[in-house]
Amino acid sequence: MAKKKSDFTLPTLDSLFSTQQEREYEKLDKIRDIPLELIDDFPDHPYKVKDDEDMMQLAESIKERGVLTPAVLRQKDDGRYELVSGHRRKRACELAGLTTLRSEIKDLTRDEAIMYMVESNFQRTTILPSEKAFAYKMRLEAMNRQGKRSDLTSDPLGGKYTGKESAEIVGRDNGDSQTQVRRYIRLTNLIPELLELVDEGKIKMRPAVELSYLSEAEQYDVLHEIEVNDCTPSHDQTIRMRKLSEKGELETEAITAIMTELKPNQQERIVLKADRVRKLIPDSVPLNKTEEYICKAIEHYSKYLKNRSERGR
Repeated sequence: MAKKKSDFTLPTLDSLFSTQQEREYEKLDKIRDIPLELIDDFPDHPYKVKDDEDMMQLAESIKERGVLTPAVLRQKDDGRYELVSGHRRKRACELAGLTTLRSEIKDLTRDEAIMYMVESNFQRTTILPSEKAFAYKMRLEAMNRQGKRSDLTSDPLGGKYTGKESAEIVGRDNGDSQTQVRRYIRLTNLIPELLELVDEGKIKMRPAVELSYLSEAEQYDVLHEIEVNDCTPSHDQTIRMRKLSEKGELETEAITAIMTELKPNQQERIVLKADRVRKLIPDSVPLNKTEEYICKAIEHYSKYLKNRSERGR
């Protein structure tokens, strides 16, 4: 009977006798200034890079002091580099007028790079729901393909994870429950416009999850009602819409009926259909002046009715 191969590996002489200083030198050998033109962004990078005030401050800091923390790259087969961590630093270098990015080159597989990219960005103070959603999805898919490691420092775990195990590990590593991880991943099924409303805090997590089960066409119908009625659906409303969708009964009229219901915390409101009202308004009136135009028209018509009433006395 063949003996089972041990997972234990003896350390090499180099590792036993190398000093901390030597290990630091070895790391420094992998840190180089890489031309920006040779660096490609990470495919399907889930984190947004915005030219906002924080970015401008980062660009100014880099212009004065350089990149203090190296970005992380992996070299591709074609000789170019793929940006694993440091997309904001790369953009700041571009804005600062630099032509290179101080980077550490790591030998990572595709799935190792995905997990490194996700984990390094989770250290940020602010992460949008959409960013977390796609990041969780990418990491789970990488873990399930790899099937051996939960992070870049763990020992082999044997066979592939089940979906439940993967979600539990990801949640544990990032302070979310397994259920919450799965809720975030459901958000990746939302149309971009609804997902943006989630990022803006206009649609809460639970209603957003329910909406993610609707078809794309149904989601666009919901979006239309949100824009027309200037309101977002409650959790209860989204549950009912999902149930109707599962039965194949979620017609546009049903969405309108549900979305125009008066909620307990709402005052009664007047709803005007955009397609009906807009055709009565001259094209010269911009959309943001529509309310003002309608109010003036109503005021003018009220004066007309009052004058006609007084003349008839």
